[in-house]
Amino acid sequence: MAEIQNNSIKVCLACDDNYSKYAGVVIASVLANSAVDDELDFYILDGGISEEHKSQINELKSIKQCNISFVQIDSSMFEDFTKIKTHSYISIATYYRLKLPSLLPNIDKIIYFDCDMVVNHSLKELFNTDISDYYMAGVHDIKEKMVKINPTYVNAGMLIFNLKLMRENNIEEQLYKWTVEHIDTIKTGDQEILNEVLKGRIKVIDDEWNVQSSNFTNRSSYTHNPKVVHYVARKKPWHFGSFSFHRDLYFKYLQLTPWKLSEKDYKHWTRDNQIVSLFKYVQYRPLFLFRPKFYKAVYHTYIKK
Repeated sequence: MAEIQNNSIKVCLACDDNYSKYAGVVIASVLANSAVDDELDFYILDGGISEEHKSQINELKSIKQCNISFVQIDSSMFEDFTKIKTHSYISIATYYRLKLPSLLPNIDKIIYFDCDMVVNHSLKELFNTDISDYYMAGVHDIKEKMVKINPTYVNAGMLIFNLKLMRENNIEEQLYKWTVEHIDTIKTGDQEILNEVLKGRIKVIDDEWNVQSSNFTNRSSYTHNPKVVHYVARKKPWHFGSFSFHRDLYFKYLQLTPWKLSEKDYKHWTRDNQIVSLFKYVQYRPLFLFRPKFYKAVYHTYIKK
């Protein structure tokens, strides 16, 4: 595949066929919020996307003209990573990013997004982040205990990679070597691998670029204008009755895609979904009114505003 040589904003996602729809929503959200002069190149690390879904993803160019390239992945490259025992809902595609320096040999810098995210702002400012002395940049993880242990511990859902510097220092090989050596103890997959190997060479940026949203109470930032939202809970917005606080943004951008919902289904997944999720949350955490964090969320969401 020929790489595109220009000064465009370069964005990468990785998915198999099952997650191609959600990758499409991420792309739609990027295009819908791009500035008039933003030029965008998307690279999708393809873990088996059907031709039908590739065609649907290409239809997103109707939102704004852009380049979309599918990078075919050889699954044999990731056989060792299948031995990592972590959450069952994490697919092997999440490890594709560990080989980005060689998968995209002519790209020097790129923004990586997981597929359970939406973008709510132009990416120009993010892409222009100076990481010339860093291997990557990201936002602190929502798990504060991890940040206390490692001050540059970031969430891997949104990362800016300095692929040029990574190639110069053979980081891809270091990531693989560390993975093999710790294969039986890795708990948080690629996020743990990246944070451990690149410790001290990670730039931490503003929280708004990766608002990790689990439910009303558990959010990494209570900003009213998240630039990027990451649905970190196991139940995503596309799971009926999920607790996702920012789910409305997911359905907003879903409606810009070939997978848009009918008016009836849209009401079901927004209005009805909201009611069901409230009941499910009370069942899940019946004593939420006794949690100080709940009142902190109320203050920042409604009172401080």
